[in-house]
Amino acid sequence: MSESSSSSATPTLFEWIGGMPALERLTKHFYERVRLDPLLIPVFAHMPGDHPHHVAQFIAEVFGGPTAYSETRGGHAHMVTQHLNRHLTHEQRRRWIELLLASADAVGIPEDPEFRSALVAYLEWGTRLAVLNSQPGAEGVAESTPMPKWGWGVPGGPYRG
Repeated sequence: MSESSSSSATPTLFEWIGGMPALERLTKHFYERVRLDPLLIPVFAHMPGDHPHHVAQFIAEVFGGPTAYSETRGGHAHMVTQHLNRHLTHEQRRRWIELLLASADAVGIPEDPEFRSALVAYLEWGTRLAVLNSQPGAEGVAESTPMPKWGWGVPGGPYRG
């Protein structure tokens, strides 16, 4: 837990996962596996080397951590544009989640049910959004669309803290 958290405050998902070091381990391990997966190779064949770092920054911000992704990449609207016209399938979406969760286990991401429930809920929401925004005719979102903020089992999906 970070120094900014007190013993009485509920930690953010970012704090609970272990901060940037944990997210960097997770995304590095995950994208190494993605590059070897026959179903996902077509999606990530031209992935730049810094892609895992940017995804770690995005997840960090969504989970209540630093806002580096928004400050350097353009926030939620930028992430959505990265999926436009990619024609992602639900089979690819499910495989992406499967590999990410296996990577979480492999790199020691917390296994407690409360955290994993929040993680899986975010992955389900985010990957379904990616599939929708990857289909023909999807136009993305306004640049002013706020970054999603995810927390501990908040009913109704993401909340804006």
